[in-house]
Amino acid sequence: MTSTADAPRSPGRPRSSRADEAIVEATLDLLAEGTTVEALSIEAIAARAGVGKATIYRRWSGKEALLRDALRTLKGPPPVPAGVSVRDDLITLLTVIGDNSDARAVRIMPCLVPEVHRSVEQYRLYQELVEPRRQAMREVLWAGVDRGEIRPDLDVEVALAILTGPMLVQKLLRWQPDLDDAHLAERVVDTVLAGLANR
Repeated sequence: MTSTADAPRSPGRPRSSRADEAIVEATLDLLAEGTTVEALSIEAIAARAGVGKATIYRRWSGKEALLRDALRTLKGPPPVPAGVSVRDDLITLLTVIGDNSDARAVRIMPCLVPEVHRSVEQYRLYQELVEPRRQAMREVLWAGVDRGEIRPDLDVEVALAILTGPMLVQKLLRWQPDLDDAHLAERVVDTVLAGLANR
C-alpha cells in the first residue's frame, strides 16, 4: 500500500495540513498509550483526531499506509554523514539509534517488536523504515573501502549487524546498565573498526 500523500491531488477542496498532522498525531498517541498495531483502527484514529473516517481514507489507502507515514514522522530522516572519515560517519549514524526527540518513541518502538515477528505486513513496514539507515551505513563502509580505511574483503552486511546490534540491544533492553549511553556509539565503532580496518 502507498500513502495517498504520494498520489496526484484530485480536483476539489485542498487538503488540510492541519488535518494531516492531527491524524498522524492521533495515530502516534494511541500507540504510545498502549494500543497495539493489530487493535489500532481507523475509527479510533478518526475519533481521536476529530475527523471523519472519509477524511483519513482520502489521504491514506488504509491503516498500513497511515502507520508507515506516522512512524516515519516519529523516526525522522537518518542523519547525513559529513564524509570526513569512516569513524566519524559511523558514530554519527549509530548515535541516533534509539534516540528520539519525541518521547512517544520510547513507548512505541519496543512495542512494535512483537508485531514484526507476528505479521508479514509489519515486518515489511519495519524493513521499509530501517532500510534507508542501513543504506546510509553501507555507503559509509563502501567509501571507507575506496579510501583504503577499510579492508577490501569486508562483508558489509555482517558489518552492519555487528555495528547496529549492540546499539539496539542496549537501547531497547538496557542490557548492560553500566554502559554509558552517551559514549556507546563511539566505543562500539572503535571496537569494531579495530577488526575492519585495512592493515
